[in-house]
Amino acid sequence: MTRLQMVIKATLGVMAWSALLYLLWNGSYFGVEWLIQHYHWQLSAYNAYLLVMVGHFVLLIVGAGIIAFATRGKERAFYIPIITAIRQISKGDFQVALQNDKRYGQFGEIVEGINEMASELSRMETMRQDFISNVSHEIQSPLTSIRGFARALRREDLSPETKRHYLDIIEAEGSRLSGLGDNLLKLSALEAESAPLEIKTYRLDRQLRDMILACEPQWLGKDIEVEAELEELAVPAVQDLLSQVWTNLLHNSIKFTPPGGHITVRLRRDGDSAEAEVCDTGIGIAEEDLPRIFERFYKADKARSASGGGSGLGLSLAKKIVDIHGGTISALSRPGEGTAVRVRLPLERRG
Repeated sequence: MTRLQMVIKATLGVMAWSALLYLLWNGSYFGVEWLIQHYHWQLSAYNAYLLVMVGHFVLLIVGAGIIAFATRGKERAFYIPIITAIRQISKGDFQVALQNDKRYGQFGEIVEGINEMASELSRMETMRQDFISNVSHEIQSPLTSIRGFARALRREDLSPETKRHYLDIIEAEGSRLSGLGDNLLKLSALEAESAPLEIKTYRLDRQLRDMILACEPQWLGKDIEVEAELEELAVPAVQDLLSQVWTNLLHNSIKFTPPGGHITVRLRRDGDSAEAEVCDTGIGIAEEDLPRIFERFYKADKARSASGGGSGLGLSLAKKIVDIHGGTISALSRPGEGTAVRVRLPLERRG
C-alpha cells in the first residue's frame, strides 16, 4: 500500500467516525426532545441535557455492539476456510486448495503457504505409499520362490542334481533378500545423515583398478574384455561409500553385457572435477526409461529385470552417494549398443 493510499484510507476513516458521531448525537438529541413533548415531561435544561448525553451513550454502545457483531462475523468468515483446511490436513486429507482471493489481502501468503504445504504433504504421502508397495513387491517375489522350491524339495523322487539346482535358487533368492535389506538400510542412513562423513583424500585410479580386479571372476566367466584407461587422480571422499558406486556400475555392466562383449573404465581430469566412466556393449536401455533409472525400485524393462534379478535400488544408492559428495551421475544408452554411466566428483573438498 502506497503512502497516498494510506493517507486516503485514514481520512476516510476519520470522516466515517465523524459522521457516525454526528448521527448518534442528533439521534439522541431529537429522540429526547420527542420523548419530552410526547410524555409532557417537565425537565430543567440541565436534566434535559443530561438525558441527551445518556441517550447518546446508549446509542453509541448499541452501535458499537452492532459493529463488533458484524466485524466478528466477517472475521469468522475470513478464518473459517483456513481453519477447515488445517483440520483437513491434520486428519490426513491433503486435497486442500484454498482460493486466494482479495478478501485475504496481506494474509494471502498464509493461504498460499497452506496450499503449498498440502501439495507437498500429498506428494510425500504418494511417495510413501509407492515405497511400501515397491518394498512389499520386492520382498514377496523371492519369498514366493523360496517357499515354492522348499516345498518341491520334499519330493522324494528328485535327483541329486535337481535338488542342488533348487537349493542354489533358494540361496540366490535369500541373498537377494539380504541385499535388499542392506541397501534399504544404507539409503535410510545416508538420507538421515545420522553419521558424519569421514572424508579423506585418496587415489581414485587405484580404487577403480582394485574394483576391476575384484570383479575379475565375473567378467572372465562371461569372456568379457575389460579395458582400463585411468589417469592418476586423488579425490576427497569416503572411500568405502564410493567403492559401492563402482561395484554397482561394474556389476551392472557385466550383468547386462553378453558373452564376448567389451567394458571400458575411464578416469580423467575435467577442469576441477574427476570424471569416471563405465561403458559397456550390453543390451542398453530404452530412451523412455533412461531418465528414471536412478529412481528407487525402477527397473528399465522386463529383460533387464529377469536377467538381473536386482531390486532396483543399486543405482538409487549410487546416486545418493555421489550427491552427498557434491558430484553428479548420468547415463547415456542405446538399446542393443550399450550403456555409459558417467560420474563427476570434485577434486577439492567443498563446504
